[in-house]
Amino acid sequence: MKGRILITDDEENIRFTFESFLLDEGYEVRTASNYNEALSMIDESDFDLIFADIILEDKSGVDILRYIRKKNLTCPVVMITGAPDIETASDALRLGAFDYIPKPVLQDALLRVTKVALQHKALADEKEKYRSNLEAIFRSVKDAIITIDRNFLIVEMNDAAKDICDLSRDSIGKTLISLAKNCSRKCLDALKETITTKQPAEICNLECRLNSRPQQAVSMATYPLTDNKGLFSGAVLVVRDDTHLVNLERDMKERRKFYNIIGKSEKMQAIYSLIEELADVQTTVMITGESGTGKEMVAEALHYTGVRSHKPLVKVNCSALSENLLESELFGHVKGAFTGAVRDRVGRFQKADGGTIFLDEISDISPKIQLQLLRVLQEREIERVGDSNPVKVDVRVVAATNQNLTEKIKCGEFREDLYYRLKVVEMNLPPLRDRREDLPLLVNHFLKKFNKKLNKEIDAISADVQKIFMKYTWPGNVRELEHTLEHAFILCHQNIITVDHLPYIFKDFIEPKIPSFKDLKVEESQAILQALEQSGWNKSLAARQLGMSRRTVYRKMKEYKIWKQNT
Repeated sequence: MKGRILITDDEENIRFTFESFLLDEGYEVRTASNYNEALSMIDESDFDLIFADIILEDKSGVDILRYIRKKNLTCPVVMITGAPDIETASDALRLGAFDYIPKPVLQDALLRVTKVALQHKALADEKEKYRSNLEAIFRSVKDAIITIDRNFLIVEMNDAAKDICDLSRDSIGKTLISLAKNCSRKCLDALKETITTKQPAEICNLECRLNSRPQQAVSMATYPLTDNKGLFSGAVLVVRDDTHLVNLERDMKERRKFYNIIGKSEKMQAIYSLIEELADVQTTVMITGESGTGKEMVAEALHYTGVRSHKPLVKVNCSALSENLLESELFGHVKGAFTGAVRDRVGRFQKADGGTIFLDEISDISPKIQLQLLRVLQEREIERVGDSNPVKVDVRVVAATNQNLTEKIKCGEFREDLYYRLKVVEMNLPPLRDRREDLPLLVNHFLKKFNKKLNKEIDAISADVQKIFMKYTWPGNVRELEHTLEHAFILCHQNIITVDHLPYIFKDFIEPKIPSFKDLKVEESQAILQALEQSGWNKSLAARQLGMSRRTVYRKMKEYKIWKQNT
């Protein structure tokens, strides 16, 4: 059958005429004489097309049209009218009528409208099929999918977004910015980048910090969206729950990277675990270790993986400033507090309010600053220079040093009470020479970094360079390795870094070339020839000079074909 058609008209001759014309064309046709009979048939069967008289005895064809739309049926409805007027036609079309035909209905007009309406129905069904399939796929994907417009209004989202992002269907039509209050909000950073640059963005191994799922780790990607005209319309956010994989990796103790810290050694695994334990604990932390071991990166990891990640991380190099400048930097000052104080200044502690302050090289601060810092840790308040009014601050303090503070305490250079205030928990970072198994990972990391920075395509370091790196003690630790590879990158114009590209300091670690067996034979034959010539070809004298027996000299002469040339 070409299609199932229902004809509703209270005039029997109209029903008979329509039925005859359509049956001759191979359509399956049913007829109804009134509104109730038509509704009963519509409930029982699926029709591809409905013809309805606009005026019936009890109701109207418009009432049938309303019923069809109420039931969300997709079949087109063509209205039949004996007295068409603009108001009747507009009402019918406004309610979704496909078309209308006036009485008396000609066969050609009926068949033409029927053909066009059924083609429309077939196309609509095909689109609905694709839409339903896409919607089924969209809703069945286990990754959270959220689409937004340019203004961050949520356009659509799938069911997984409820579990992963803690969003409900009521979120559609609201801004994601207003809803993302109970998480790290890193997804907003990625979406802002995509909307600004119209380029994809990706973040891996991110902790969402959701109130409902504080340990959830995800990977997310954002992509630009375009409309059917190719115009930029917004972005899509895809979030994958990686919590299980992260936990599995943690259990295996083989994490190769944590935040921006590189290393898979046992000592680095212990550091990763300690950072996780301390991330949400608001106690002070002392990071110790040699210069270049990554103390600043650990401080960043403590801040950005914790509950304070959405607040500022303020860094202060305590050794770079004099006492007066450091005091002003840390605590701020008021106008006129000293010469040159022309306006009020907000200190680093106030800037870090709600977040974290990282005090690097804490061992170099003066006794005066030590006393002031002790008060901040005890009272949780500061006093600006030139102002006696205390200001409350909520700041987590992370300090770092590469010196031995206990020795400085013995020498009277560092307050013992401040030391114990700072060292509630100590994290001692291992030097690079104590975790040489991490060298390949670090090298690969810096190769990628400098290839991107210097626009090169260097694939690896040579085997000789690898041996040198494994033997070298790395007094400057990871920082020295980074600078060494940057030096090599500048000199290297091929795809492999060799010993020739290393800084001069590594020359003592370059092993002398071991001569091959062939080279040794050439050198021995030349030595024998030289000894014979110097001894006037006296074999005994040549043998004593060479430290060989005379028989050996004869044998070597025969082996190397050394004969006295007649002059």
